[in-house]
Amino acid sequence: MKAFVLTDTAGPDSAVVRDEPRPVLTAGCVRVALKAASLNHRELWISRGLYPGMKLPCVMGADGAGVVTEVAEGVDPALVGQEVVLYPGDGWGDNRRFPARSFAMLGMPLPGTIAEEICVPATTVFAKPAHLSFEQTAALPTAGITAWRGLTERAALQSGETLLVTGVGGGVATFALIFGRALGAAVYVTSGSDATLARAAALGAAAGFNYREPGWRKALQEASRGLDVVFDGAPAAGLAEYSRALRAGARVVIYGSTGGPTMTMAAPDLFLRHVTVSGTAMGDLVDFTAMLAFITAHRLEPVIDRTFTIDQSREALLYLENGHAFGKVVIAI
Repeated sequence: MKAFVLTDTAGPDSAVVRDEPRPVLTAGCVRVALKAASLNHRELWISRGLYPGMKLPCVMGADGAGVVTEVAEGVDPALVGQEVVLYPGDGWGDNRRFPARSFAMLGMPLPGTIAEEICVPATTVFAKPAHLSFEQTAALPTAGITAWRGLTERAALQSGETLLVTGVGGGVATFALIFGRALGAAVYVTSGSDATLARAAALGAAAGFNYREPGWRKALQEASRGLDVVFDGAPAAGLAEYSRALRAGARVVIYGSTGGPTMTMAAPDLFLRHVTVSGTAMGDLVDFTAMLAFITAHRLEPVIDRTFTIDQSREALLYLENGHAFGKVVIAI
């Protein structure tokens, strides 16, 4: 079968599209003919060896959607022919608060989704939302579940609250904007691009602020009249700026470290306002089930920046690194 395989850790150019053996169907698993996959910045980090537990060579990609074509003995045969989306990992464990040490994701160390076929546990395939195409569905898993868990489990975002999403335009942040609006929050966003802020406004952002402009923090505070929740993938750059805009009892959820691993905040802004700061990454099967139900109920659609073919997978990865603008980069298979 055709697959996008990482063979070395010298960067995106280390990955090649080549023929690979068909995956072996093992007990408890299903075979899925993949129709689409999507990229995350995780693939860029992996291509440079900047991820724990590196295991090469490996088929890349954590996100995928397709059709079940075969099931192992003992698995419900009614799954054959079903259009599905894949939960992007396996082995979260019983504690919903954090994954077990054995938790692993597709696309390294587990075989990934940028391939013509994949075999995964039957417990990790879910019905594709009927209103979405395969390409749209493939955009959901990793970015969608990260945003969903961060807003609902970590922040407990409520209708009528104010939400700041930093660095809008990336996959996770864009989902946070979409989910935040559907949950009934007034969503404010930041970006270094006025064009990106205009795209966010078209998706329903209450207001956007260019963090390259002086005084953006004061303008944010005046417009929002205080923030209840912040969803931040680049706290090194923004935390000290927006901390004065936090309301009493605010919740700050950190899901990334773009811009550097070190973040600073004045301690009084934290304890005098009774602010909670927490981290989040990915989510479990309960989160995934709830996210898909919410997307279906509200008929939400992800934003797709650009779609490539599987033969253009390396080009797609380079585009994610150098040309990505707003939303998800998808690979049609």
